[in-house]
Amino acid sequence: MKSYDLIIIGGGQAGLSVAYFLRRSGLDYLILDDQNEAGGAWLHYWDSLKLFSPTDYSSLSGWQMPDTKDDYPLRDEFIAYLKAYEARYEFPVQRNTQVVQVTKKDDLFKLETNQGNFYAKAVVSATGTAKNPHLPHYPNQEAYQGVQLHTADYRNADAFRDQKVMVVGGGNSGAQILAEVSKVADTTWVTLEPPRFLPEDIDGRYLFHQANASFFDETTDSFNRRVSLSDIVLVESVVDGLEREVYHDVRPFASFYKDGVVWDNGKKEAFDAVIWCTGFKPNLKHLEALDVVEDHRIATKGSRSVKEPQLWLVGYGSWTGFASGTIYGVGKTARDTAREIKAYFKKRS
Repeated sequence: MKSYDLIIIGGGQAGLSVAYFLRRSGLDYLILDDQNEAGGAWLHYWDSLKLFSPTDYSSLSGWQMPDTKDDYPLRDEFIAYLKAYEARYEFPVQRNTQVVQVTKKDDLFKLETNQGNFYAKAVVSATGTAKNPHLPHYPNQEAYQGVQLHTADYRNADAFRDQKVMVVGGGNSGAQILAEVSKVADTTWVTLEPPRFLPEDIDGRYLFHQANASFFDETTDSFNRRVSLSDIVLVESVVDGLEREVYHDVRPFASFYKDGVVWDNGKKEAFDAVIWCTGFKPNLKHLEALDVVEDHRIATKGSRSVKEPQLWLVGYGSWTGFASGTIYGVGKTARDTAREIKAYFKKRS
């Protein structure tokens, strides 16, 4: 029975980042990825998606992303970079391998997959959130007969031409998708609170640095503390939407009915489709048998599980390393995680 020192579950930006810092460790490790090609979750995002940071802030550790035609890289450009990054460092990746369940017996993890069982002394879970979209629940939602689509399944606006469409969610995804759909459809934008558009000279670079400062330094001024990585960056499609004056945000409705929604004042309004740009939750189902998942999270110290110290989690959000769910932020978490893993195996030897 083949047993690895370490298995990394997930070959997206988080998994590759950890692998980068392990490549000279001497450990026998393997990346299990459920896609048939490199690219991770980016393979399933909408066609026109643009990153909200330029290439130098959209790069993984060790190798800067090549310059792109526009300031902000397109989804396909970032996928091409991930493919080249993986090939450059010759990471050991097994494709089309979905980890269904992880169990542990006698100090050894057993990973049950669609390609058979794998065994390892330690595990890094880097499956992210893309396969666990968050859908809010509203009264009578099951009665609605129109189309409901999450960002995870949205590709382009073609299917919504000449329709009446509600876009729910006030972050960068909601703003970019609304801008695109509004070119072919009558749109309404529902957000929890008024969305915040950043000045043209502020993008993901500024957002990350200021959010980082406000996270680690309580003396940071009040503006910095209000900075959020979900603030809307003025990429080209958003600028176009602002110029066309399509961003008329309204607060959430009260309930659904068969043809649309009922607003707080009791007025009914019909919609052909609702696009939910409401985020994602951590994809941790494969770890439930370890009895470490509580309320969609796993208690960690840094990125290391508190209850299962041979398990690390990278790329799920700030609870697994500040900004570890972002391209720019995952590097520091991956480096610290790899350092811990190497120290763990050195102690075992």
